[in-house]
Amino acid sequence: MSYLRGFIPWLVFAGVGSFGWQWGALAALVVSVGLLIADRAAGLSFGSRLLEYGTIVYFVALAALAFSRPHSDLRLYGGALSMGWLALIAWVSLAVRRPFTMAIARRMAPPEVWHTPLFRRINVVLTAAWALSFTLCAAAQAVITAEQLGTFASLALQIAGFVLPARFTAWYPDRARARFLREQSGARPDLQEA
Repeated sequence: MSYLRGFIPWLVFAGVGSFGWQWGALAALVVSVGLLIADRAAGLSFGSRLLEYGTIVYFVALAALAFSRPHSDLRLYGGALSMGWLALIAWVSLAVRRPFTMAIARRMAPPEVWHTPLFRRINVVLTAAWALSFTLCAAAQAVITAEQLGTFASLALQIAGFVLPARFTAWYPDRARARFLREQSGARPDLQEA
């Protein structure tokens, strides 16, 4: 579950935001910066941390807006804005060929696999799954808010927007590695004869 670590600030925002969106944004910003500092203290480089940097930028902007205009109608669209920003981070990370899941996966995978095509391919697929989930959730959240479908629908959607790609993230890498090994053994005649 360490791949969910990068989403802790977003969960803090959702939880604390119920007491006021400005407090949720401020708490999420503090947690975001704290996690980045903790990563650096643990010896992790600041490179390829698009999710973390994007999270900090979002919560700086949101906190500034929320404290300067606490009654803005944008507060009603917090779920859609958050999911939309996460979608943007994910799509940009794919566009710049630095899938955001790679930084997370490096916490769990041994360094010798970090630069392999399989590791990269797995992370491209995982990031695309998260990007798609965030995009669909952002659009659905906007509809839920505009149509005033209620907190339950919004909460259920947010949970699904994280749980479904998280389950895919837990399942897909093993399947991709197994398929890779099958393909490798099929390509080597000496292994077929054994």
